[in-house]
Amino acid sequence: QVQLVESGGGLVQAGGSLRLSCAASGRTASSYAMGWFRQAPGKDREFVTSISSSGRSTVYADSVKGRFTISRDNAKNMVYMQMNSLNPEDTAIYYCAADLSILSKSWDYWGQGTQVTVSS
Repeated sequence: QVQLVESGGGLVQAGGSLRLSCAASGRTASSYAMGWFRQAPGKDREFVTSISSSGRSTVYADSVKGRFTISRDNAKNMVYMQMNSLNPEDTAIYYCAADLSILSKSWDYWGQGTQVTVSS
C-alpha cells in the first residue's frame, strides 16, 4: 500500500509559478513510478507528467512540456512538480498517483488532490 498526500496548490496569476509536492508513505514507495494528473471543471482527468522510480525517465503531456518539471527525492519519499508560465487553462485539481509503470493506463494509488487556480 502507498499513501499519497499532495500540497502546494493555491491561487496564482497568469505567468506565475507554483511547486506541488506529493508525500508518499509506505515501505516500498520509492519503488513506484509517480505521476501527476489534473482535472479541470467539467472535464475528464488527464495525464500531466510521470517519473520512473529511479528518476531517470520522465514523460510529459504536450500541453505542459517546457513549462512543468517533475522530480523526486527517494530519500524523502517526495515527488515534486514545478509549474512555470502558468495560464488559466492550467486551473484544475492536481492529483499525485503511483504505479509500477511510468506509462501505466491505470494507476494504482491516488492522493486526494490539491487545487490550482490561475487567474488571468
